[in-house]
Amino acid sequence: MAGGAREVLTLQLGHFAGFVGAHWWNQQDAALCRPTDAKEPPGELCPDVLYRTGRTLHGQETYTPRLILMDLKGSLSSLKQEGGLYRDKQLDAAIAWQGKLTTHKEELYPKNPYLQDLLSAEGVLSSDGTWRVKSIPNGKGPPPFTNAGTPKPVIPTEGSIRVWSDFLRVHLHPRSICMIHKYNHDGEAGRLEAFGQGESILKEPKYLEELEDRLHFYVEECDYLQGFQILCDLHDGFSGLGAKAAELLQDEYSGRGIITWGLLPGPYRPGELQKNIYRLLNTAFGLVHLSAHSSLVCPLSLGGSLGLRPEPPVSFPLLQYDAALPVHCGAILATALDTVTVPYRLRSSPVSMVHLADMLNFSGKKVVTAGATIPFPLVPSQSLPDTLMQLGQATPWTPLSACGDPSGTCCFAQSVVLRGLDRARHTSQLTPGTPLPSPLHACTTGEEVLAQYLQQQQPRVRSSSHLLLTPCRVVPPYPYLFSRRSQHGLLLDAPPAGTAVESIPVLGALCSSSSLCRALGDLAKDLSKLDLRRWASFMDAGVEQDDLEEMLQELRNLAQCYESSNDRLVD
Repeated sequence: MAGGAREVLTLQLGHFAGFVGAHWWNQQDAALCRPTDAKEPPGELCPDVLYRTGRTLHGQETYTPRLILMDLKGSLSSLKQEGGLYRDKQLDAAIAWQGKLTTHKEELYPKNPYLQDLLSAEGVLSSDGTWRVKSIPNGKGPPPFTNAGTPKPVIPTEGSIRVWSDFLRVHLHPRSICMIHKYNHDGEAGRLEAFGQGESILKEPKYLEELEDRLHFYVEECDYLQGFQILCDLHDGFSGLGAKAAELLQDEYSGRGIITWGLLPGPYRPGELQKNIYRLLNTAFGLVHLSAHSSLVCPLSLGGSLGLRPEPPVSFPLLQYDAALPVHCGAILATALDTVTVPYRLRSSPVSMVHLADMLNFSGKKVVTAGATIPFPLVPSQSLPDTLMQLGQATPWTPLSACGDPSGTCCFAQSVVLRGLDRARHTSQLTPGTPLPSPLHACTTGEEVLAQYLQQQQPRVRSSSHLLLTPCRVVPPYPYLFSRRSQHGLLLDAPPAGTAVESIPVLGALCSSSSLCRALGDLAKDLSKLDLRRWASFMDAGVEQDDLEEMLQELRNLAQCYESSNDRLVD
């Protein structure tokens, strides 16, 4: 790989993982395709960590995500399983049978105009049936932006988005998508609802061999594979599939990092009792099994709680979103993910996945929480010390792991990333002789400002911090969730009319936090109160009573790892 990148292979498992993943890949693609006059300097993040170069059968160079994606029948809408880059009518299998032929054809989904626009923008179908990909500048991404003669792209409306593929802006390699045909995405029958069902999928030779074949394809072309990141639904049967996939990776690729992002959509409706009980069971089984086979596990959700009692979704002071829309929730979680994964995607002085996990998961603490400030509240007249001083002693980020209010909890270790601030704003711009409002204003670099701020907030916490100039890209089809924002995300009283937000500053954090003691402990208490005879269908999917008892004990043990002195006083 170019530049000696330390490659990461992404596994994306489940439909909500598809929503988060589609936004994630769109944001990576937007960073590749940014205009040449963009102020942010290129090169801080290495795209080769996540992307691979290749060639079509006709010699056209491609640059596609290093990705294996698993979802259910009916989840692709009009997106083809083999993708669009490598299409070739000459590859259609010839039918040798000369007798009577009967064709059974499934009803086709209506063609998505957004996907049609994507294909027309990036390639043409020639008269001989061959797909010709437009040239890729410098081997990176689609053609660059142009200002003249470029038709306005079709942007999907929120009402038109039914599945994640309706707004995916990135071409995928033919070996990326793996469909599970034995379960349905739509309808009430044939659903992948339970942990045991997900586990059983990778016990079938057909699906196991298909996953192993794709893993070998991507891994064998890597020069230095640092590890795997798994985006996995926790609330349904994909939690079991993710657990078996993590176990396979641990067995086959010992020593590589495995970071799992357990995704939970929200909010859930109290009236759907069976679905909520299944969500509880799947989440608990998923967290226990994934933490056993991963280097690090982080639940990601906009919900307020992992437990059975519904809590309102989290709020962001500078965002307006609908928690019932997966396209909104997925966008916010993808933005957080794009920020907290920065350490192992840096071009210079990168932290490997293994090193990041080791820093956060000491003493058996393999589960971490995430938080983010989206967008970071910087106004044009302020410097970084000014903004941090105004945040005060409160936790500076919104919690994103459904572990409740972090107030009063203890942090054991944290990795913090702040991105998207111009270098001129990193330090105080006060004139000489002006009294300094805080010690932060005496710092000489932005890195020193951020490190000292974190030290003030959590004096005895092991902290790692990174400060980047590169902002987070939020161009369409990223939903418009922002108010009072300039084109580059600065906070304004009245932004210019008609100005679209293209990028934003973001503060993101991963924390080993005592909030997990309460969250995991409460989850175990909720489960121990259940009369599982009422939910025999979950057990029939492949989970034994002994498995349940063992899981509950492991969950309690995991919760105790995060016990602080404050928790012991409360008990």
